Amino acid sequence: MMFQPQIGSKSRTYKYVDEQVLLASYPDMFVLPFMPFLLLLLARLTIAAAPTVSLPYGTFRGFESGDLTQFLGVPFAQAGRFENPRIPTHLHGIQNATEFGPACPQQSLTPQDVFYTGPTYLSISEDCLTLNIFKPKLLEGSKKLPVFVVICAGGFQLGNSRDVDVTPMLRRSIETKEPVIIVTPNYRVSAFGFLAGKEVAAAGISNLGLRDQIFALKWVQRHISEFGGDPSRVVIGGQSAGSMSLSFLAQYNKHDSHELFHGLVQQSGPAIHIPSLADGQADYDALMATNGCASAADTLDCLRGVPFESLMASVNKTSNFFSYRSLNLTWLPRIDGDVVQRDPFTSISQGLYAKVPVMSGMNDDEGTLFSYSTLNITSAEEFLDYVHFNLLPASSANEIQKLGRLYPQDPTQGSPFNTGAAYELTSQYKRISAFQGDLEITAPRRFFLEHASQTQNVWGWLNKRGKTASALGAYHGSDILIWFPPDLSRETSMGVDAIVNFINTLNPNVPAKHSSANIAIHWPRWNTVSEGGSKPVLTFFDSGINITAENFREEQVQFLNSLRLDEAGVSL
Repeated sequence: MMFQPQIGSKSRTYKYVDEQVLLASYPDMFVLPFMPFLLLLLARLTIAAAPTVSLPYGTFRGFESGDLTQFLGVPFAQAGRFENPRIPTHLHGIQNATEFGPACPQQSLTPQDVFYTGPTYLSISEDCLTLNIFKPKLLEGSKKLPVFVVICAGGFQLGNSRDVDVTPMLRRSIETKEPVIIVTPNYRVSAFGFLAGKEVAAAGISNLGLRDQIFALKWVQRHISEFGGDPSRVVIGGQSAGSMSLSFLAQYNKHDSHELFHGLVQQSGPAIHIPSLADGQADYDALMATNGCASAADTLDCLRGVPFESLMASVNKTSNFFSYRSLNLTWLPRIDGDVVQRDPFTSISQGLYAKVPVMSGMNDDEGTLFSYSTLNITSAEEFLDYVHFNLLPASSANEIQKLGRLYPQDPTQGSPFNTGAAYELTSQYKRISAFQGDLEITAPRRFFLEHASQTQNVWGWLNKRGKTASALGAYHGSDILIWFPPDLSRETSMGVDAIVNFINTLNPNVPAKHSSANIAIHWPRWNTVSEGGSKPVLTFFDSGINITAENFREEQVQFLNSLRLDEAGVSL
């Protein structure tokens, strides 16, 4: 028998063929007793409608948010402490992929609350090898989308897959009709990811953090098509340690990781000079001694059994990039003859790197952030000693003296650059800032571009925004707001548009329809000559965007690279 609702009165009337039935006080007397059942039914309907993807080792249920679909905390590997990553064991039932996975153990940094602006880590676990997939909710037919894999920053000491909000970029890609899929993986950091020493070499567990990244990229090749992604169109990007990681993965090694992607987006992270596994033996021995493992028959196995809290406490006592040693890191990738087969300067000079298009850039004042820990250096002699014994121990006394002349005490030549005598926190602060930024970012980046621009398409950029805001200037990491702004407008979208275009076409030049008239600009390749001069870079000023030439501090850069080449045993 069918009820037919009659609309128009306060109470709802239902009509049979020949009679009426009035359900008075309908909400209170009829609906409320069935509310638990209705809520359960609604929940089941919602679950049934949630996006689900089945992989060989498990089925994962994500969620929809507006025009996006997200799968969070999906395990891509599993590994015990100081073990190589491996395929996850089979997971029974449908797994909820609706929350970020835990961060890998993070090294504590003293000024973290001041300088590190990533999210608060709600949970930390050694079982942390998960990744996140962000995609458009609606895909056009069977078309597979290009993929952008973002490797997080953190100086190889901290950082995780939720550090950068990639959803504004994804929404912008949808808006401009150039949709992409974005993947953000975790990887192990600090001692958990970059332990060194002969015992590590013998166990074959060197550079675990890089091995995690390679495993994640292989996961993308195997499984991203299930999420609508095209494994033949993968671009990888990163900032700081994330970008340096890309540099190492792009070099030829025994894992052929350079074959797992088709373009690079590098923010302030070139292939720096790195030490060998053997050079980390003292740090390994110290960690064993602190944890009562020095006399064990198998020191590595002993360290695997140390309670997490005790091990973490001893790791936190080691130096970090905000300590006096600063960029002389304890935990970092090292030459192991496997994941990193040779010194990066050797690989680059011999052309042993992926021949793929590259976007590469830096901030104008890369060294300021890492020079706050050296404010107790107040004389020229102390400056030269710091440079020699902490950062360039293989250099001769004459070479150190020449560096002193190339980086004079004159604050008008220091960093923040182009700020005159302002921000001279000490007589050596701007001097140390200029030197450290060039040694670790400017010089090795330019060395790579000078080679890569002869073998593939390369675009360079430079951030000079915020020069007069503080003694940090355009500091390391400040470009995040250009490439990953929290909110997008016509004025802030050019950086995002450039990356989205690069992911889609391997060319960052943004069509005019995607940009407002005052920022649309053609971005020439780095090895061409433009109106701004040779080595043109897209330069971001507070007042706008323009093309300038990357010809600053040529003598300093060439000398620093010559020192690194000598250390690597390379003669050009």
